[in-house]
Amino acid sequence: MNLENSIKDIISIKLEDGSIEKMVSEQLEKGVLKALDNLFGSYGDVTKVIEKEIKSVMIPYLENYDYSEYITKLDSVLVEVLKSAAADNKNILVNFKELMTNDEMKTIKASEIYEKWMEYVAENVDTSELEVEYDCDVSYENVDVSLSFDEDDNKSWGSFSYATLTFECEKDEKMNFEIKLSKYNERKNSSWDISYESKHIHDIRSLKHLNEMEIFLMKLSQNYTKIEIDKTYENDEVTPKAEPEASYN
Repeated sequence: MNLENSIKDIISIKLEDGSIEKMVSEQLEKGVLKALDNLFGSYGDVTKVIEKEIKSVMIPYLENYDYSEYITKLDSVLVEVLKSAAADNKNILVNFKELMTNDEMKTIKASEIYEKWMEYVAENVDTSELEVEYDCDVSYENVDVSLSFDEDDNKSWGSFSYATLTFECEKDEKMNFEIKLSKYNERKNSSWDISYESKHIHDIRSLKHLNEMEIFLMKLSQNYTKIEIDKTYENDEVTPKAEPEASYN
């Protein structure tokens, strides 16, 4: 049996058992599906016809529809969204406004900064670990606070001197502030320049995390306010303004 006869025999067998008919049928089905897919696809002719008809009906209807009721509703929704956004970012707006307000204060004494800081401590000190006293009235115990001024080991031949002004609260370290100072040695007066940058500032959104004392110190720094060191050490007691609930158990 030669090769030609072998091929003929195989074809005859496949024709008789229906294999070729099945393969032709499968390929024809795939071809039809592909053709339909092309017709109904994004760029198919049938899709274009359907799209054209839909546009001809929908667009005039949408153009002539009265949206006034929905615009009114949308306006109220937008107002509420803006109010909500403003409420969430209230601290950002308040702190930004405060920072941008220009004060005419040219000089300030260390004792004046210290007094303002003690007021801040009285308002914000953590009272969760403080004892409650019942002497004359129910109140939290006083907290010890201090001011200290320390000059760095400055070189006698250097053009600048550096120092640190520290405010420390014994009961709550979150109240503590360390302020870096510097001065030009050739300058006749003895006032110092303040350099203060909050560790909370990273971008505009960080403004909402600033407290009033940080804002105050940052304003002194950006306004080039001079610091007069009228005290190098001070120790006081601050009474928290928060009032505890009375308990006589």
